[in-house]
Amino acid sequence: MTNNAYPPSYYAASATPLPERPALQGRVDCDVCILGAGYVGLSAALELAEAGYKVVILEAERIGWGASGRNGGQVIAGFACGEELLEKELGKADARRMFDMTVEGIAWIKSRMAKHGIDADWRDGHATTPIKPRQVQDVLNTIEHFHANYDHPVEWWDKTRLQEQLASEHYQGAMYDPVSGHLHPLKFALGLGKAALDAGVQIFEHSKVVQVVRGPKPVFKTAHGDVHASFGILAGNALLRGIAPEIENRIMSVGTYIAATEPLGEARAQALIRNDMAVADTNWALDYFRLSSDHRLLFGGRASYSTLEPPNLRWVMQQRMRKVFPQLRAAKFDYVWGGMIDISLNRAPHWGRLGGNLYFAQGFSGHGVIATHIAGRVIAEAIRGQSERLDLYAKIPHRPFPGGRALRTPLLVAAMAWYKMRDALG
Repeated sequence: MTNNAYPPSYYAASATPLPERPALQGRVDCDVCILGAGYVGLSAALELAEAGYKVVILEAERIGWGASGRNGGQVIAGFACGEELLEKELGKADARRMFDMTVEGIAWIKSRMAKHGIDADWRDGHATTPIKPRQVQDVLNTIEHFHANYDHPVEWWDKTRLQEQLASEHYQGAMYDPVSGHLHPLKFALGLGKAALDAGVQIFEHSKVVQVVRGPKPVFKTAHGDVHASFGILAGNALLRGIAPEIENRIMSVGTYIAATEPLGEARAQALIRNDMAVADTNWALDYFRLSSDHRLLFGGRASYSTLEPPNLRWVMQQRMRKVFPQLRAAKFDYVWGGMIDISLNRAPHWGRLGGNLYFAQGFSGHGVIATHIAGRVIAEAIRGQSERLDLYAKIPHRPFPGGRALRTPLLVAAMAWYKMRDALG
């Protein structure tokens, strides 16, 4: 199946799009207006609509068009910054509360799929895999820390036990997490979109917000109309441009890339990952992979901090995959695609409010399938008058990227080159 509504990818080719929504024309009034029909916007809209609010979403492209419909599909408890940073900034009690929310987020994702009949190819299990001996001790320390402070049921698999499930000699072992898992991200986004529409949310596609006029009733302006609301939510993340400069300088856009092999056949695919878990290594410039429901290997392993697509992308992705799975040397890629994610300087989530009635969530830093849903829920709670959980995230300090617009990208490129060299040298 070809799906021309979305950028080419395995996900777009294997998901059925929703009927196209009209673009905004004229004036609309509502309780809550949301910029962006990705996971944050859809989860917040669904929560609020089910509570009786009149909600409008303005989407520049299609539902799930951005990172929500193109990501690696790995659903991992915790945040990209790691628990230690949150403990340092907020204390152990608040860090534990935040981690517990991510476990709650996994349960929430599963309950949404069950309630709304969303078949997003969910699979349980995730392995974090050290490559070099020095990384093994880091992983063992993380496991001990999880057991001592978070009651999270991760376990250490040595190399022999890992190879019982993963047909690769590339790794020294694994931290296995039975709670985390993986899914088809675009199918999930489209399922949430349908659930939101069924709940009464108005979604306008091809309706890029060009200005938000702040005040007692924020006004979201597009080329052909405007929405007047009591509350607003900015959920554009990496694609937010020129709407709120005071938060946009706290994130950077990074290109990430994924490939999908040709169908391998059920037996061959299951021989690669016998328990169908998702896998990610511990390098800074990491590789991550999982199986699809139609027995392909989905392999992510490149990122661009310059916003330009890496040269020879397909060839480089094949070399990285073959290093992990030499037995796939002859396997071809049917799809190679990418998209933009947002990262914060400290890799911690950046959520809060601008004034009393304009909310935002960003800084998911490549670890956002769960975090985006938590963000939507806690922002919806705040709009309903229960702001304690959002206020917890708002306490995390965030600084702008150094160098301003002119220099921050080249400075980040230089920093990432150093981390990649550290990975290579061990």
